[in-house]
Amino acid sequence: MHTTLLPEGWPRPKGYANGVMAEGSQWIFCGGMVGWTPEEVFEHKDFVGQLRQALVNVHAVLTAAGAGPEHMTRMTWYITDKPGYLANLREVGKAYRDVMGKNFPAMSVVEVSALIEDEALIEVEVTAIK
Repeated sequence: MHTTLLPEGWPRPKGYANGVMAEGSQWIFCGGMVGWTPEEVFEHKDFVGQLRQALVNVHAVLTAAGAGPEHMTRMTWYITDKPGYLANLREVGKAYRDVMGKNFPAMSVVEVSALIEDEALIEVEVTAIK
């Protein structure tokens, strides 16, 4: 059986896992994290604020697995606002480094027409190996 990852203090999600560590391995799969708090509140309406919160959420899932940003091997960002992303690259980079440090996995950024959560501007998925 795989280990379901639930960061300390987070409510248990309904119908999905925030993250999973594969049985018999050190592979960690972080489900799509949007820029809301663990209580599912969007405190930021801007791209950089939501990115920072999404990365904080990813970091919390990695921590629940006994891992950290240094263990990330793959990261995918799904964004709904390409112009907003491109116009804020300096702030995007700062938010990333503030949360993840100088740990740079293989990465893709994909523009999508919408995300399931209407307020979400970004969703981040991560694979890590510790």
